[in-house]
Amino acid sequence: MRYFIEFSYKGTNYSGWQKQNNAISVQQKLDEALTLILRETIESVGSSRTDTGVHAEQQYAHFDINQPVKDCDSLTYRLNSLLPFDIAIHRVFHVEETAHSRFDATHRRYEYRIIKRKNPFLINESHIFHKPLDIQRMNEAAELLLKYKNFESFSKIHTSVNNFLCDISEARWFEKDGILIFSIKSNRFLRGMVRALVGTLLEVGIGKKTIADFEKIIQVQDRSKAGAQAPAEGLFLVEVGYPE
Repeated sequence: MRYFIEFSYKGTNYSGWQKQNNAISVQQKLDEALTLILRETIESVGSSRTDTGVHAEQQYAHFDINQPVKDCDSLTYRLNSLLPFDIAIHRVFHVEETAHSRFDATHRRYEYRIIKRKNPFLINESHIFHKPLDIQRMNEAAELLLKYKNFESFSKIHTSVNNFLCDISEARWFEKDGILIFSIKSNRFLRGMVRALVGTLLEVGIGKKTIADFEKIIQVQDRSKAGAQAPAEGLFLVEVGYPE
């Protein structure tokens, strides 16, 4: 029997979603809670991998179990009672045995959030950036991402991916409630990709790089040409989509 879980988490206290040998991850906490409640060893599979300190407003995972879950609402309640305060289960639901949280996902959307001054209520949930930014120029550069497919320039090096191709369908900057937000949607993302994009686009915003420079960085497919990664605390996985 296969089940999907929809959940969210604040990533500050975790080494990311995926299990690590020497650090605590969200996946570890979830699997431990499922194993304890269901009395069967559970190994979940996540829809997306998030790095240390990165948050998720919407994340999915699936798990298999020999016996059917009698009451998914009850399991949701029990998981929330057992898990730490910074991991919240929204629902558990039965799916076909062939359904896959990662491979069936049609898109993911991330947001990167920036504030201009220190805010005690947004600590670990945004990046403070004091320098003035040209948002129009940053949006003109971001629009170029929709023209290309290969984003090796924004991927962590020494990764085991088969290719660096991503189909980006949205990339824009906007301001909401005093927070500057970069929203990007794609069928897949490379490791470190969004933070590298943000770091490079910020250089465009302060005038350190031109829009032409940014396009050249995409074209050369060389990580050393792009900007530094933006800090993890500003990044949120906000949406994972599946076929209707």
